[in-house]
Amino acid sequence: MYLHKELETLTRPEIEKLQLERLQKTVRHCMNSPFYKQRFAENHLSPEDIRSLDDLQKIPFTTKQDLRDTYPFGLASVPLEKTVRLHSSSGTTGNPTVILHTQKDLDEWANAVARCLYMVGLRPGDIFQNSSGYGMFTGGLGFQYGAERLGMLTVPAAAGNTKRQLKFISDFGTTALHAIPSYAARMYEVMQKMGIDPRRDTKLRTLIIGAEPHSEEQRRRIEDMLGVKAYNSFGMSEMCGPGVAFECPEQNGLHIWEDYYIVEIVDPQTLEPVPDGEVGELVLTTINREAMPLLRYRTRDLTRILPGECPCGRHHKRLDRMKGRSDDMMILKGVNIFPIQIENILMQFRELGTDYLITLTNLEANDEMTVEVELNEFTDDYGFLQRLTKEITRQLKDEILITPRVKLVPKGSLPKQEGKAVRVKDLRKTLI
Repeated sequence: MYLHKELETLTRPEIEKLQLERLQKTVRHCMNSPFYKQRFAENHLSPEDIRSLDDLQKIPFTTKQDLRDTYPFGLASVPLEKTVRLHSSSGTTGNPTVILHTQKDLDEWANAVARCLYMVGLRPGDIFQNSSGYGMFTGGLGFQYGAERLGMLTVPAAAGNTKRQLKFISDFGTTALHAIPSYAARMYEVMQKMGIDPRRDTKLRTLIIGAEPHSEEQRRRIEDMLGVKAYNSFGMSEMCGPGVAFECPEQNGLHIWEDYYIVEIVDPQTLEPVPDGEVGELVLTTINREAMPLLRYRTRDLTRILPGECPCGRHHKRLDRMKGRSDDMMILKGVNIFPIQIENILMQFRELGTDYLITLTNLEANDEMTVEVELNEFTDDYGFLQRLTKEITRQLKDEILITPRVKLVPKGSLPKQEGKAVRVKDLRKTLI
């Protein structure tokens, strides 16, 4: 049940004692970074001012823009010759973000991912297939080394080429698969076309999902499709990658490993802390990293800390699934809307597939939303389609407070992505 029992079963006082020790050590270490040395001086702070976990709030936030402004290595806390690897996010709007790793960082990262996989029942003897992208992104190598550390035969299938993925699953006897939710649904569609029954023709029993926001309805639907238990995973390249937080078999929130991170939830506007149970922006501080520790990093991800204890015996705090990103929020006619709200409604209708597209336009200076969603099965029953469209529209209006235009389209009509699904197309910028 526990890979690292002593660390996974720490009591809250023990967790906080360890966190303070590691935080103080990390802050002292950060003084080797020109960025943090200057940031502390500007705010009249010294490492000695951090005497308790509450003192963390004295430290200014670190942002993605800070990483871009100091590109490539300005936040490093060790000399470059002591690092062995870097990972980078895409830089579509300026410099990418770069994270450096020492060998110790990579070892600890592998340990964290292995802990996550062990927690959901994976063991040596399982065959783990990874359909995440390798290279500069972290999902591929992060899960690869974690699975290998656990002693599983690991299939580095990488992203895309779905028929090849399915051949590997069948031929190699894959028992565990890592895939983003939209791609897992896509794999099932291809299985159907190829006449593959995942329960009859494969040995799949465990699915690891993450990397894109998804609803509980979407998760349950994927479980039904593939005949697996699907566990939510959370990670980001700035925090190493996968392995930051993970569901246990209870599937009641993601345990964040507090021997690696200190978690805060703040109001995205005021940046003040919010109480447990209230949704806000996730802020993380690394406390077990050498090359490039980050203090109070604003992730832009929206979630909440779930109150109460988990029956699994772990006292590490639990995060709710990600609600989206603060910068993914759509503002339409003065209303704040997140794509996950729309997905929550759509996935409740069994007549609908898993693919949908939200398009925003502002023709004649009037913001409009169109929601296209694929049907599960073809039908030309106009009355049925009309009633279904009306009911979907009604429920969406109740949820998001505006009336979208709902279009039911045949299965396979919407563009397919083998990476993260594109759920929103905002055409308003090109029309102004």
